[in-house]
Amino acid sequence: MKKIAVCDDDPRILSMMQEYLEPMKQIFEIDFYSNGEDLVRASIPYDVLFLDIDMDGLSGIETARKLRSLYKKTKIIYLTAYEDYKDYAFSVHAFGYLLKPVSKETVWKILTEALDYAEEETSGPRIRFQTEEGVREILVKDICYFEYQNRKIRILTPKEVFHIHEGIGALGRRMEHMGFASPHKSFVVNLAHVKGIHGYELLMTNGDRLPLSQKRSARFRQILTHYLAGQI
Repeated sequence: MKKIAVCDDDPRILSMMQEYLEPMKQIFEIDFYSNGEDLVRASIPYDVLFLDIDMDGLSGIETARKLRSLYKKTKIIYLTAYEDYKDYAFSVHAFGYLLKPVSKETVWKILTEALDYAEEETSGPRIRFQTEEGVREILVKDICYFEYQNRKIRILTPKEVFHIHEGIGALGRRMEHMGFASPHKSFVVNLAHVKGIHGYELLMTNGDRLPLSQKRSARFRQILTHYLAGQI
């Protein structure tokens, strides 16, 4: 279960945030603190932290620095009534910065963004596709390959197959920086899923065998060798 915390020495803000986050208590563990000392003392690795900057005692910036030394992956979202603090906030790598008063919609939006970002850090990046099955966000590492067939593209993953309407050339260019390459005019493959090359055929991790065209063979082998060298 994801852990979320709010730390603010203003009782009104704490009450407001409790009201905003109440609907999420069934799916997240949520704690509230009225000072930085108690938060640091709790020693809990929160996934997301809403933190007031201007607190009595241990300030938000000092609190963040102490927490950063222990839990580098916590996404810190600063709450403050003063825009002048923005530069200080980002000096400790804040995920976001909200000016009080904040609306429930704003809190929910940035919380969702922070959790999505945290999920991406642990499981890897996702890419969104408008598929025939609806809008899907697919983990890049799960995509084995794309195949152009019957004027549409099949997306092959270990568990599902999706279909999109897009040019295979444009898709290949879009996926290049994510570790994909085209061994054949009808295919774009995830290099992480290439087990080996036998002649003019690719052996994929899912057991499929894909064609490697003679025209693209030398370049594809060069790209694959470079990719594998980077994984060592």
